[in-house]
Amino acid sequence: MHTLKIKLFADGADLRGIEEMARDPRIQGFTTNPTLMRKAGVKDYKAFALEALALVGGKPISFEVFADDFPEMERQAREIASWGENVYVKIPVTNTRGIFSGLTVGILSRAGVKVNVTAVLTLGQVLRVMDNLNPNTRAVVSVFAGRIADTGLDPVPVMQDALGILHERPLAELLWASPRELLNVIQADSIGCHIITATNDVLKKLSLVGKDLTEYSRETVQMFYDDARAAEYTIPTS
Repeated sequence: MHTLKIKLFADGADLRGIEEMARDPRIQGFTTNPTLMRKAGVKDYKAFALEALALVGGKPISFEVFADDFPEMERQAREIASWGENVYVKIPVTNTRGIFSGLTVGILSRAGVKVNVTAVLTLGQVLRVMDNLNPNTRAVVSVFAGRIADTGLDPVPVMQDALGILHERPLAELLWASPRELLNVIQADSIGCHIITATNDVLKKLSLVGKDLTEYSRETVQMFYDDARAAEYTIPTS
């Protein structure tokens, strides 16, 4: 199997899925967001977070603020950060009005809060985020490479340039967010991206890396054959 240098994080809000991935030695951290939490039926934010923290065994995990005004965003971030030493607080790169959150990111980073600046899609945003990070505090910058690809653009050159920008902040790690397929893990690893976060369905395909394609072809034919037999399909003679 191909040896990956990139850190693999699991992205989700299903506690059983988090527990499963926490047992996998390849998984080095976790991320979630309010959308995933809502889909998973989470009702009590803090109760969910504390239960997740108990499952991940000290590995880094990111929880997101959900305020839209910056003073409340800062308050929520400080509270979330108090839940554990391994907590990173996800701060959106802008609020819903498109106002850059750099001032809040800077205040928190200088206070020692480990921020994960999220929903980043442009190199201009990466540069402005970097300028606001405390060089002495760990941080993550989450660039949504999958969403860049959704617009028809190749995210790989963007991520390579983002790595160059963040070189000035050695404690800040670049995270490849919203991968669409396992190939994105290989792409992120090949350019030296620090972290990729992926849903469990993508991570479970890791066993396919390096698989013999001739055998994979035969297995695919076997699947079609078995399913046709199980469905008892027939083609009558004309």
